[in-house]
Amino acid sequence: MCGLLGFLTSDAATSDVVDQVYNALHCMRHRGPDERGTWHDGTDGRSAGSAPVHLVLGFNRLSIIDIEHSHQPLRWGPADNPERYALTFNGEIYNYIELREELAAAHSAEFPDGKMFATEGDSEAIVAAFHYWGAEAVRRLRGMFAFAIWDTETSELFLARDPFGIKPLFLATGPGGTAFGSEKKSLLDLLPALRSSDELDPRALEHYTVLQYVPEPETLHKGIRRLESGTYATVRPGEEPKLTRYFRPGFTVRPFTPGSESARYREIAAALEDSVAKHMRADVTVGSFLSGGIDSTAVAALAMRHNPNLITFTTGFEREGYSEVDVAAESAEAIGARHIVKVVSPAEFAAAIPEIVWYLDDPVADPALVPLYFVAKEARKHVKVVLSGEGADELFGGYTIYREPLSLKPFEYLPKGLRRLAGKLSDRIPDGTRGKSLLHRGSLTLEERYYGNARSFNDAQLRAVLREFRPEWTHQDVTASIYAQSRGWDPVARMQHLDLFTWLRGDILVKADKMTMANSLELRVPFLDAEVLKVAERLPFEQKITKETTKYALRQALEGIVPPHVLHRAKLGFPVPLRHWLRGTELFDWAQAQIADSQTDHLLDKAAIKTMLDDHRAGRSDHSRRLWTLLVFMVWHGIFVEDRIKPEIQEPVYPVSL
Repeated sequence: MCGLLGFLTSDAATSDVVDQVYNALHCMRHRGPDERGTWHDGTDGRSAGSAPVHLVLGFNRLSIIDIEHSHQPLRWGPADNPERYALTFNGEIYNYIELREELAAAHSAEFPDGKMFATEGDSEAIVAAFHYWGAEAVRRLRGMFAFAIWDTETSELFLARDPFGIKPLFLATGPGGTAFGSEKKSLLDLLPALRSSDELDPRALEHYTVLQYVPEPETLHKGIRRLESGTYATVRPGEEPKLTRYFRPGFTVRPFTPGSESARYREIAAALEDSVAKHMRADVTVGSFLSGGIDSTAVAALAMRHNPNLITFTTGFEREGYSEVDVAAESAEAIGARHIVKVVSPAEFAAAIPEIVWYLDDPVADPALVPLYFVAKEARKHVKVVLSGEGADELFGGYTIYREPLSLKPFEYLPKGLRRLAGKLSDRIPDGTRGKSLLHRGSLTLEERYYGNARSFNDAQLRAVLREFRPEWTHQDVTASIYAQSRGWDPVARMQHLDLFTWLRGDILVKADKMTMANSLELRVPFLDAEVLKVAERLPFEQKITKETTKYALRQALEGIVPPHVLHRAKLGFPVPLRHWLRGTELFDWAQAQIADSQTDHLLDKAAIKTMLDDHRAGRSDHSRRLWTLLVFMVWHGIFVEDRIKPEIQEPVYPVSL
C-alpha cells in the first residue's frame, strides 16, 4: 500500500520536472511514510543534470510485503534487457506467490542463472506478468491495485486499476503531457493552474449534491479525471491516453456445483475462507475492523483461523442508538479476539472535519467516514494492515432497498398508462401520507427510480441551493450506460450491478481508502475478490432477497462461522448522530460559521442554506443529510480553492515494529 505519482511529458522536458514530482510526493506522505523515491528515464536518482526527461516516476512506500527489498520505483526485465521496465505500484496482489511460480516455471529457460526475480514481493510478479501476457495480465491479478509500467523499448506507459476500484488513480492530460497519481492533491501541487475556481466542473458539483459523492470518472476539477475501476490505459508521449475496460461483471444465474443447496452454501463459505487466507499474507501485523454486523464479523472470524492473536477494532458514539460497540465486543468475545474500542466525542468529530476533507481529495458526504478515520487512527497504533467487510452488500444483496422489487411487483402487471396515472395521483397526495411514496415509485421504471443508496435532494431542493442548476444533468448521466449493460437481468441483479459502479466505488471504497491511508494503515477487503465474485454472480434472486431478510445465501453459508447473535441481525454500520448534533450545541454553531465564512456565493445560495439550517434546528424538517452534503463541500472549497482553511496535517510517525 503506497502512493504513486508520475509525469509523462509531451516532448522531452527540462530536468526541473524531476524535482517538481519529488516535491509533490510530500502531499501524500501519509500513504507511504517508510520510503520516498523517484526514477526518470535514463538516470536513477533525483538529479537529471542537463539530460532531457520524458518520464518521471515518484513513490511513497508503506512496506507490507518483502520489507527489506521490493523498493520502488522498481526495475525489471528479461535476461537480455534486465531493466527494460520501470514500475510503480499501489496495492497488494494476493496471488503473487502462485503467479511467480507459474511465470518462473514457464520461462526458466530464458534466465541462464535460473533466477527470474530479485525480490520476494508482489511487484515483480506484476511486471513479469505484463512482459509475458501483455495487457491481459490485469485479468490474472487477484488483488487491489493501481500501477504504472513504463516500457523503455517502446516508450509506452501502461496504467491499470483493479476491477472494483479499491485503489485510486487520477489523470490529468494537457499540452505539457500526462500526470497521474494516487491522490488528486499531488496533481494539484504539480499542476497549480488547475486549482482555481474557474477550473471547477459545475456538472460534477451537481452530481455530487445529488449522490453525495463525485461519480467516476469525474472530479470537481475539470482538468483532472479518474481512471475508472476495471480499466487500463496506454499513453505515448504527446498523445491522449487510450482507455480499455477489461472488467465487466455479470450477475446472471449459472449452475453451481451439482447437489443440494447446502453444497451451494459450502461453496460460498469456501470461496470466502480462501479469500481471507490470501488477504492475510503480509510480513507485518494484520488486524480487523469489527462493526458488529455479519460482514465484518465473518471476515474477523475467518481471520482468527490464521492468526489466533488477531486484534479487532470498532468505534461508536456515546449517544444511545448510534453505536454497535456492545455488539462488536460480544462478537469479539465469541470468536476469541482481543478487542479495542474508540469512542468519538462531538468535539473530536467537529475538530477533525477540515483534516478529513483534505485527505478525501474530493468531498464525500458520508458522515460514517469520520468515525472510520478515528478507528483507523486507533488501529494504526497496533497494526499496519486491517481487514474489513466492504463489498458484501453489493455482491450478495445486502441493502434493504434491494427488497423494493418485491413490494413493487404488482405494478409490473399494470399497463404503462395506468402506472403513469398512479404517479400523477401520488403528486396530489399530501406529503407524509401513507402510500404516497409507494404510488410514486411504482409508477417509475427501475432506471428512473434507482440511482444508488444516496438520496438527498430532489429537483426543487437543488434549484433552491445551486446557482447553476441544470435539470438535464440528472442521475441518468451517470447511470444510463451502466443500466444498458444489464438489460434482461432480474431487478436486484441490476441494482447490484449499478451499485458496483456508483455507490461502491464512489463512496464506500473512497472513504475506506482515504481514511485508512490518512493514518498510513492498509485496508484489505476480502469480499471484493475475483473468486468470491464468481460465486456471488451465480446466485438467483431468491437466494439474495426474501420478504424476511437480505443476503439470504450468505447468511446460510456463514452459519457456524458467525456467532448466532449476529447472523440475522439488521445492518447498522457506523451510524452518526448528525441529525441531533446539527440541532444542538455540538454542530449548529460550527455549521453557522461554515455558511457565513464560505466564499461559495457564486455556486450556492447561502441564504437558502441558512434557512434550511434554521428549519432543521426548529424541527420543522430533517435536513441533516442535505446540510452535511453542502457543509462538506464548503469546507472542501475553503481548502482547495479559497486556500482559506488550512488543516493541521501532522507528519506520520509510527512504531517501526508493526
